[in-house]
Amino acid sequence: MVFQKPNPFPKSIYENVAYGPKIHGIKNKKLLNEIVEKSLRGAAIWDEVKDRLKTSALGLSGGQQQRAGICRALINEPEIIFADEPTGALDTKTGRLVMDLFHKLNEEQHKTIVLITHSPELAEETDRIISIRDGNIVSEVIKRERQVL
Repeated sequence: MVFQKPNPFPKSIYENVAYGPKIHGIKNKKLLNEIVEKSLRGAAIWDEVKDRLKTSALGLSGGQQQRAGICRALINEPEIIFADEPTGALDTKTGRLVMDLFHKLNEEQHKTIVLITHSPELAEETDRIISIRDGNIVSEVIKRERQVL
């Protein structure tokens, strides 16, 4: 789950990203380092934080915190990612980075992204739009069917 408001733990950047693998029993430091780096690279934030992994994640910018949150959501390789207004609190440029990342995850890793948004512009970037009002589906538009590989 990727939340609208970034929610880093009051820990280092490294500990924020490594949290999931650690609670799933990965203790090997070399393996953890590889997993953390791969995840940070995948979220397009590695180059920005690689020299300060031991500093607090709370000191990251809002966009960096959001991408670190995406790392946490992705690190255990889920098939489905729920993203609740993931660009809502971001500037246009950083929001574009986040959306580009979701497109890449969908296209290259075949991840299903469930994007919850009030933005018609963001909704138009998706393959399927389901409009909900008062908990009921009021419309569905399928713009492109996906092949299952």
